[in-house]
Amino acid sequence: QVKLVESGGGSVLAGGSLRLSCEASEYKYSPNCIAWFRQALGKEREAVASIYTGSGGTRTASSVKGRFTISQDNAKNTVYLQMNNLKPEDTAMYNCAAKYGGCGLSPSGDFPYWGQGTQVTVSS
Repeated sequence: QVKLVESGGGSVLAGGSLRLSCEASEYKYSPNCIAWFRQALGKEREAVASIYTGSGGTRTASSVKGRFTISQDNAKNTVYLQMNNLKPEDTAMYNCAAKYGGCGLSPSGDFPYWGQGTQVTVSS
């Protein structure tokens, strides 16, 4: 079992920044892959970024590359998503998810552990 708790969402103007946090706990073995997903109203869930917790290797979706950065603080068991130059189309519910095994921009169905989500709203 892995418990994930997100924080850091909110409402910002276009061009602004937010940093989302995902704290992992209650696991026996640290999950080796943590990813951020987002889902906007009426749209399918989209993988945004992932990090391989062992090596720190990352993958970022082309839609946010250059604006979003995923990182981790192993001492705090926390993964971050730094979001810069936010656009209205970034408005969505953002969830972090964890799994064991390979790590990339895997489909959401590959991730058995999910946080409750944090809302990000970007207005123009």
